[in-house]
Amino acid sequence: MSQPEAQPEAQPEARPVSAVSRRATLILTVVAISCVLLPFLFWRGTWFGLTLSEKEIRQYLEAADEPRKAQHALVQISEQMAAGEAGAKHWYPSVLELARHPLPELRVTAAWVMGQDRQEQRFHERLREMIEDPDPLVRRNAALSLAGFEDAAGRPVLLAMLRPFAVKSPYDGTLTNRLEADDLVDQGTLLARVAEPGKEEPSELRSPLPGTVARRLLSDGVKVQVGDEVMVLSPSSDHVYEALRALYLIGTLEDLEDVQRFRRPREDMPAEIAQQAELTAAEIRGRSNEPGTASQP
Repeated sequence: MSQPEAQPEAQPEARPVSAVSRRATLILTVVAISCVLLPFLFWRGTWFGLTLSEKEIRQYLEAADEPRKAQHALVQISEQMAAGEAGAKHWYPSVLELARHPLPELRVTAAWVMGQDRQEQRFHERLREMIEDPDPLVRRNAALSLAGFEDAAGRPVLLAMLRPFAVKSPYDGTLTNRLEADDLVDQGTLLARVAEPGKEEPSELRSPLPGTVARRLLSDGVKVQVGDEVMVLSPSSDHVYEALRALYLIGTLEDLEDVQRFRRPREDMPAEIAQQAELTAAEIRGRSNEPGTASQP
């Protein structure tokens, strides 16, 4: 979902079950996505419970050299938005500005916040830009927020959340792997080191995403160049679950192959993944009017 900034766990939420009607399940899914939208991507281990005054929010938003403060302010703005407070709109220009901040952790947070107001066209337009962001976590939160707008522009990003991710070297030099196959990875986990020519200390290759090491592609001592694929990560179960929920809203028949890979229980995934994959596949078929496959009320 693992991040440069530690983050708190998302709160437990009701899971859709097959006995719930298709309409009720859709409503529950929309509400769930609009409420949580991958907060685990940037909250784990961090508590932003301290209520800020309006002056403090303004100061924190301007604290570019202290990103945790800016994140704290963004979280409080999102709470104002969720509560329907009219004053929250006062902060929208700041949210839009932070969506282009050089630090990816602030862009990740801003992408999540913008998903809280699905009537704000400026947010909608900015999120469409953010699905092309160089940081994969930013792209993923933007795609999830766009699903709340019923905008399918982020579908390729959502499908990528269901697929293995190839980690590429940002350096030229000699590779030394640190992890083995099946090792768990968080965002920021050290995957390997690259000894660059002319440098005394090797450069660190850290994971941009959480997941599990599926396989190492190169042996220790191999010479790598910028852009060479070094390791393949299997997707995180959290990311899979959120992508399936978003595809429930905007998925098409073309997405079924990826969705159906998760319909059977897997040892490396919680049972809720298979349940959500089943619901998502049924909803996509029903939405596409495929005979005999729609969810039953």
